[in-house]
Amino acid sequence: MLRLRRLSGRDLIAIFERFGSTRASQRGSHIKLVSTGSHGERQVTTVPNHRELDPGTLPAIVRQASRFIPQDQLRPHFYSQ
Repeated sequence: MLRLRRLSGRDLIAIFERFGSTRASQRGSHIKLVSTGSHGERQVTTVPNHRELDPGTLPAIVRQASRFIPQDQLRPHFYSQ
């Protein structure tokens, strides 16, 4: 069974930057990342830059990112066995 990894905000930012996201802005400990889809649409993902993300926050971010990045590419970065 796959388990969601415990990741930090810094880990998430590094993962999304590998997929082409760029940092747009920061307010406090929250960083906005911008991704551009294959048809030119933009998606802004807000990542809390905390040492460890809350258990409910990470699945929500993965669900949002899966609109632009295929699940099979995201899964190895976010889930472990």
